[in-house]
Amino acid sequence: MARFLFVGDVVGKPGRRALSRLLPELIDRHRVDAAVVNVENAAGGSGVTPGVLREFSDLPIDCMTTGNHAWAKKEGVPYYDRIPNLLRPANYPEGNPGTGLFVGELPVGTPYAVINLEGQTFMKPLPSPFAAADSILAGLDPAIRIVLVDFHAEATSEKQAFAYHLDGRVTAVLGTHTHVPTADARVLPRGTALVTDVGMTGPYDSVIGVRADRALKRFLLNTPAGFEVARRDVRLAAALVDADEKTGRATKIESLLVEEPAR
Repeated sequence: MARFLFVGDVVGKPGRRALSRLLPELIDRHRVDAAVVNVENAAGGSGVTPGVLREFSDLPIDCMTTGNHAWAKKEGVPYYDRIPNLLRPANYPEGNPGTGLFVGELPVGTPYAVINLEGQTFMKPLPSPFAAADSILAGLDPAIRIVLVDFHAEATSEKQAFAYHLDGRVTAVLGTHTHVPTADARVLPRGTALVTDVGMTGPYDSVIGVRADRALKRFLLNTPAGFEVARRDVRLAAALVDADEKTGRATKIESLLVEEPAR
């Protein structure tokens, strides 16, 4: 059995701090074989920077995924070609830097893959993530049985439909993007684990990580207001996925929401 820890969207400095403090302990406590972290909101709530990526290089992270804010910080964009385990959605048009597929190896030598894809519903127009997933899986080495998918999408219906489309062909479909953890973690009939949204790693006294007063100004007045990452009630959201190394099927998925310890 192999165990993976998938950490939901890390938001700003509070999320990075919580990740730094909690990730090593969670890996040890749960005997995790590999950790995947969504980092697309890590730099001030949007994108990544060289400094942020240096912070992450000191942590036990095996793969980093992103989403619609992948290009938000222009200084971070070149690093998608420089860091093999930093992904952007695979269904972005050809010609973009980076890749949406990472192939790694567990400590016991078992290969595994991570695929990063972005949804279409209520998002910017993109090529089909369903077709992109089919194409990637068709070209994957048959020896790779364990496949985790970060599906960065807005609509819960699209995330669930996507998981059923891949049921039995991937180990897990882990939803990201909405920052709100859902209570639907389960293993589908053919062995694919699903959670519609893992949730965010960041400040929960907020509107999806943003200071509530700034978000309210937009909703109440329809007035532009710069978003600012909130600071209080910081938690780490994640999913633990157990997988059969021979078949690649998930045997269990568990959602975690861990409060950052008091400093």
